[in-house]
Amino acid sequence: MFEQAKATMLITVFVFLGIEGASVYSRFARKREDVGRATVIGFLSVLSVFMLVTLVSYGVLPQQELAQVYQPSMASVLESIVGHWGSVFIRVGVIVSVLGAYLAWTLMAAEILYLPAKSDDMPRFLARTNSHGAPVAALVMAGGMVQLLLIVLLFTSDALNFMLDLTAALSLVPYLLAAAYALKLTITRETYEDGGSRRGDMTVAVLATVYTLFLVYAAGIDHLMLSCILYAPGAILYVIARRERGLRVFRPAEAVLFAIIVVGAIAGVASLATGAIEL
Repeated sequence: MFEQAKATMLITVFVFLGIEGASVYSRFARKREDVGRATVIGFLSVLSVFMLVTLVSYGVLPQQELAQVYQPSMASVLESIVGHWGSVFIRVGVIVSVLGAYLAWTLMAAEILYLPAKSDDMPRFLARTNSHGAPVAALVMAGGMVQLLLIVLLFTSDALNFMLDLTAALSLVPYLLAAAYALKLTITRETYEDGGSRRGDMTVAVLATVYTLFLVYAAGIDHLMLSCILYAPGAILYVIARRERGLRVFRPAEAVLFAIIVVGAIAGVASLATGAIEL
């Protein structure tokens, strides 16, 4: 049972990726309360859809048949309920969903590059905008990285599952760092004046940190090494930003962390070359 639960962790992470989108675009919010409200609504909406899809699927077809249906599997499930038009409906919905997700994630990826550039944590060229205020340089870089990943998919035997696992694994380290930093703030009492709210936030931070640690464990060393292959070149942008400001690139603890990432990246490349890790 434990191994089965662990095997589903990356899929669960992938399903909920993006619920932080309201926070990413919080600079456009008229009221700060709307950001938290939008995040909760997004989480509950995704949770509801996830539960309904799972329950309906197992309520209609046995597990043996579900394991053999073609993707998208929900098309086969709905077809067994209402007929062929149900399959067509789901497939059209998938097309619309993918196009919407592609647009949303392109904009979100650009915003993630643009905001650090505005605070001098990324190279200044990423903060360039056009006459409409769109972060042009960040959009071009985000789009270029997407194209590179699409090229990599040509060499994978199972593109969908590979990108699902890799995307989820890449998000785990940022999630873990965010949860750990929230825990640090509650322990050191930074930004806290009300002790009551601090205790509640500490409980959430502890649970989030423990859970994300388990997710990292569930992802396995293979996915972490593949993540390091992408993290290591990304550090170049940080180095450029620090040089532009005339600051020291790494403090001792940061240098140790970067060395670990580089070692993980080298091990990942070596594993790919020897066939120890297969795409």
